[in-house]
Amino acid sequence: MTAKFYIRPVGRIAPSGDGERGFAVAGRDDLIFAAAELSEREGEAVRRRLVSAAYLAASADAELAGLLQRLGEPRAAIAGLALNRPRIMGVVNVTPDSFSDGGRWLEPEAAVAHALRLEAEGADILDIGGESSRPGAEPIGPEEELRRVLPVIEALAKRARVPLSIDTRNAEVMRRAAQAGARLINDVSALAHDPNSLAVAAETGLPVILMHAQGEPRTMQRDPRYTDVVLDVYDALETRIEACERAGIGRERLIVDPGIGFGKTLAHNLALLGSLSIFHGLGCALLLGASRKSFIGKLTGAGADERLPGSLAAALIGVAQGVQLLRVHDVAATRQALAVWEGALGV
Repeated sequence: MTAKFYIRPVGRIAPSGDGERGFAVAGRDDLIFAAAELSEREGEAVRRRLVSAAYLAASADAELAGLLQRLGEPRAAIAGLALNRPRIMGVVNVTPDSFSDGGRWLEPEAAVAHALRLEAEGADILDIGGESSRPGAEPIGPEEELRRVLPVIEALAKRARVPLSIDTRNAEVMRRAAQAGARLINDVSALAHDPNSLAVAAETGLPVILMHAQGEPRTMQRDPRYTDVVLDVYDALETRIEACERAGIGRERLIVDPGIGFGKTLAHNLALLGSLSIFHGLGCALLLGASRKSFIGKLTGAGADERLPGSLAAALIGVAQGVQLLRVHDVAATRQALAVWEGALGV
């Protein structure tokens, strides 16, 4: 059995312009790392060690060199948005039962007003979803999902200036939403739930967010288990990327999301949050969706409406590791936190 390599960039440094040794991630000159945690996996055995940027650059191993090249390549723009800085995706739940704001924006007029408010607060993308994916949620049919989201997408396509995303795992909803004006597909099942999703997503030509989840929303929190959660999630996402490429969806159209809270324990979520930079090795843009999630409550005891400080902390942990997209409920607060963080680092 051949060992597989993984690179997790660590030790982010400020670009100096004087030849300081480091390696760039995702083609960004403000995203430079001095070292990496290099993992080698052979079966269930994992060896991890800290190596310098110089070590990686000098390696004669073809697999490692290819991985380093993919990690450093520039990411293509998504729905017309350059990924040279963190982008904010505002959540618009057109559902009666989402975990944090279920029912508040169920009526189309309320959802549209909320979305436009998020745009005014600085959202770069608006993510519209009509089916709750909270732990324990019951599925709904595509007809009901379309009834909820299409009026919102049609209205926002005429009024919003930022691109719209459809949060769905159903192929027909993807197709109809794209026809109505959606410019991005966000699928919590990584195009695996509906057998027609790969073909439909390929037909639309839209970028796709592939999120990792272990199990269905109804059952995903019933004793989730991993051999090594970070590497297992990485491998699962890599498998879905390969399926997309076979279906005609190029890697430049893909965004990966490790799926915080989707079939993960508190320990799993924290391990993923601390290792987000490893996912750059997949050669895709990276999204973090940690806003108001239950792991914050498990750490602090805070209810869903009281998790803004924890959400902002997670967002900054993400952007420090080069996350390009933040999916959040609290756009204005996230935008302010990013402004301070970027100002302090001069990025």
